[in-house]
Amino acid sequence: MDTVYTVVWMDGIVFKVKEGARIIDKTIYIAVGLNLEGKKEVLGMWLGKNESASFWLSVLTDLKARGVKDILITATDNLKGFTEAIRTVFPEATKQVCVVHQIRNSCKYVVWKERKEFSGDMKAIYNAPNRDAAALALDQLESKWGGKYGYAIKSWRANWNELTAFLDFPLEIRKIIYTTNVIENLNGKIRKYTKNKMSYPTDEAVLKSVYLSIHEATKKWTMPIRNWGSILNQFVIMFENRINP
Repeated sequence: MDTVYTVVWMDGIVFKVKEGARIIDKTIYIAVGLNLEGKKEVLGMWLGKNESASFWLSVLTDLKARGVKDILITATDNLKGFTEAIRTVFPEATKQVCVVHQIRNSCKYVVWKERKEFSGDMKAIYNAPNRDAAALALDQLESKWGGKYGYAIKSWRANWNELTAFLDFPLEIRKIIYTTNVIENLNGKIRKYTKNKMSYPTDEAVLKSVYLSIHEATKKWTMPIRNWGSILNQFVIMFENRINP
């Protein structure tokens, strides 16, 4: 394990596993890191029951015990308590909640015929040049839609700091961290390799299957992400006291 990762994406993927006489849902927790060479790597996979912040706390603790001293930015969904779990183990990490997840969650509360217009108005928030402009766009969204879809607006405000953390960074870094697409794409490939298996007889069986799927899915992770030299320079400037390439 490296001591510092610029970004760590974290997400869970659910499988059906036999336990005793029952078949229950269990979650494979996966963390993907972006190292100082600009390469993605799977940092680990852990099996637990329903996805929870308390289990993520044990995952983060395990990463630290294995030698990770610092994570500059985390990218996660907005699972309740997740941000607090990260803060407990890596207090200096910038916490970014996936904007794409937030858009989907907000749209769940909007009737179908108005989702396109509502989504277009939301775009002014995450396309804003800075946090102040984003806050103004949110106020405008609430002024227009708050009476009908107050809960969709409320969820933005409840997670505001973590949803807009990416706006403090240059555009190249914003594109990397505003969403958990990196790990969701990996999960999609895992699903592709495991789709013919409806359930697993044991924990060991599902772990082995996912491990082999990850091994296949990451074979092409050999090159740095695009324009890494420029992006690394931005990380060094913004985190000069915590990063030494």
